[in-house]
Amino acid sequence: MLDRIALILSIIGALNWGGIGIFGFDTVAWIFGGQDALLSRLIYTVVALSGIWCISLLFRDREDVLDEHID
Repeated sequence: MLDRIALILSIIGALNWGGIGIFGFDTVAWIFGGQDALLSRLIYTVVALSGIWCISLLFRDREDVLDEHID
């Protein structure tokens, strides 16, 4: 479950970065009151932590991941 949440948050972060890169528009900052707003910084931090968590997915054996879902 934690893997899925981290993956979803990482995708949201990637879409936000895509918006910044393509359109120059930061959706998180726009919704939560600017890049320096506490809530925006909290969201940026949570997305960064989920990206770090997703690094662990690269080093897991496929069989271990399948066993977790079967149990």
